[in-house]
Amino acid sequence: MIILSNDDVARLLPMHEAIKAVEQAMITVSSGGAEMPLRSVMPVGGDNRMGIMPGAMSDPDCFGIKLISLFPGNSARGLSSHRGAYLLFEPATGAPVAMMDASRLTAIRTAAASGVATRALARTDATRLAIIGYGEQAEHHLEAICAVRPITHVHVAGRDPHKAAAFCEAALKSHSRITFASGSDVKATVAEADIICTVTASPTPILEHRWLPSGCHVNVVGSSIPTMREVDDDFVLQSSIWIDYLPSTLAQAGEIIDLITAGRFSENQLKGEIGKVLKAEIDGRTEADQQTVYRSLGVAAQDLAAAQLIADQAAKLQIGQHINF
Repeated sequence: MIILSNDDVARLLPMHEAIKAVEQAMITVSSGGAEMPLRSVMPVGGDNRMGIMPGAMSDPDCFGIKLISLFPGNSARGLSSHRGAYLLFEPATGAPVAMMDASRLTAIRTAAASGVATRALARTDATRLAIIGYGEQAEHHLEAICAVRPITHVHVAGRDPHKAAAFCEAALKSHSRITFASGSDVKATVAEADIICTVTASPTPILEHRWLPSGCHVNVVGSSIPTMREVDDDFVLQSSIWIDYLPSTLAQAGEIIDLITAGRFSENQLKGEIGKVLKAEIDGRTEADQQTVYRSLGVAAQDLAAAQLIADQAAKLQIGQHINF
């Protein structure tokens, strides 16, 4: 079995390869080629949680499980809020073949999924990106969106304007051709955006539909459990929303669940899974002024596809610590 560190994962999972792997995974999901029990989450004290995400796929043929802890306070310690391990098995005998750090894997595959959706749904002439949040996911989303659209301007907003400014200063070192701006006013940040990514841990809405420009695309990413919401009711009621996986959306997307429970929205109003757009089974964006949304929750197939790619590359390049198991 190969043991792979955070640094190993970063080296073996470049964003452009992650985007390709996640795109294929979402096609497999929407083709019925994945087994994905809904993520189970249990509290482990305060706001902290532990999640368990098993999954199996037919393309590539593999199965595995992610054990991940979610500690929102870690950002104040300079640590990832998601920490854990991914265990990958081979299908011939069921033997575990790789264990790798899940923090970097989760961060990269989450942003890669937004990259896949942005390439499928955003206008091709989109150049202005707004990021709400300035943590680890903001960094990876900047990389993912720049990989699929010719971004020239980035505006970052968060509760602490000094941290938003520091994020932009650091990002400028690797994106020197992009013009950066920052602040704490979300309304002003999204006013001229072509693409918007919400990557916060907010339990209450931070983005209102009335602020959205015509023709923009939004990746709603940060709220991953039913009690968290990054967007308001009108955002759901008036936008065109595509999702990663319908069962997880109906169980974990709080803003959608609440409106369905209240009788104000139905699952039939969702446009469908992004994998079906990629397969050309359903339409994506149909008009330039359409406000498109990708509601990301993250599914086991994304982790699995990324883990398999990492393990394959590790074996090819002889990276990692090998142990007998």
